[in-house]
Amino acid sequence: MKVLFAVVLLAASLPLFAVSQKEAAEKARALVPRILHADYGNDRAALKSLFDQLAPYRDDKQIGTRVLYWRGFALWRRALNGFNDAVDSKEIENDLRGAVAEFQTAYTRDPAFADAKLAAASCLMNLLYIHLKEPGAIADYSAQFKPLIKDAETIAPENPRLLWVMGAARWYMPPEMGGGSAIAIETYGRGIEAVHRQTTSSDPLDPSWGEPELLMNLAWSNLHKAQPDFEAAEQYAQAALKIVPDWHYVRDILLPQIADARTKAAKQG
Repeated sequence: MKVLFAVVLLAASLPLFAVSQKEAAEKARALVPRILHADYGNDRAALKSLFDQLAPYRDDKQIGTRVLYWRGFALWRRALNGFNDAVDSKEIENDLRGAVAEFQTAYTRDPAFADAKLAAASCLMNLLYIHLKEPGAIADYSAQFKPLIKDAETIAPENPRLLWVMGAARWYMPPEMGGGSAIAIETYGRGIEAVHRQTTSSDPLDPSWGEPELLMNLAWSNLHKAQPDFEAAEQYAQAALKIVPDWHYVRDILLPQIADARTKAAKQG
């Protein structure tokens, strides 16, 4: 009778457990659009709050690696928005290191998770930027992010987010090392082509962002290359805004910079 009673209790609890696990996954999924909205809206406080709200789901066996990714993403974008807002570098560094820790845990659990590796690499590149003037910083951080980029390229060479990260890296690399503005712009262009070829998952927890970011970087790059192309810069910025109309950086910072630079060039010309 005791064994039968225990079996009955277990059977009764299984549906409840399944429902609660499903509800937990849905709650985590519902936070992803809010993270993206906070990123584009430059809401750094919301990004930190959403990072904390995802904590209960980070060890879930089914969605834990993706939850870790989005926790890292929230801190990563909090740091990038912080650069634009001239936030203290120590605070930005703390966010970047926190993001790296989340991404590292994600790809340690799932070694084939290319997005976690390329995101960690990008954060490490930004940490290098913060510490660029320190002795040994280039060698130290390069030794950390280069293997991650190599792994991501092996796993998913046409991942649009990888090409976004690589475009930014190539912008700052000297031509003799395969970098420069032309190579960066070409890389972003490949990213746009990859976006149009990719099959997007219906699960919000699977990273699928990238097209507006690639368009934004194409706008920025055309503005800042040696011979600026103001028309192309504005067209790319407007294309990014067509996808994300409330993107603070593009709408309130980048587009005014393009307009100001165009006006200044016209006066000088």
